[in-house]
Amino acid sequence: MNCVFCDIIDGKAHADIFYQDDDVIVFHDHRPKAPTHLLICPKVHYNDLMQAPPEVAARLHDTIRKISEMIGTGEHGFRIQINNGSNAGQIIFHLHYHFKTSKKCN
Repeated sequence: MNCVFCDIIDGKAHADIFYQDDDVIVFHDHRPKAPTHLLICPKVHYNDLMQAPPEVAARLHDTIRKISEMIGTGEHGFRIQINNGSNAGQIIFHLHYHFKTSKKCN
């Protein structure tokens, strides 16, 4: 299997990592569609949301809350997007959430 997100997780490909822990990695999208555009991925490979067990989605949602607090989205709010399957626009087949906000972070 050739997965660019797995390569990032394994340190074989570069990404501007914003946050990571034992289960999740968060990095800046290399083609951002917002002032802050992060990708939130489980470190275990699942092609899409339907392959992942429910506890993985719960862990990703916990990470969304943590990132929002770290950035301080407050009044800016944020948007979460999941493209699940090629007909929905998914082009990297490793489960990931897009986290977008108008507040710029580093």
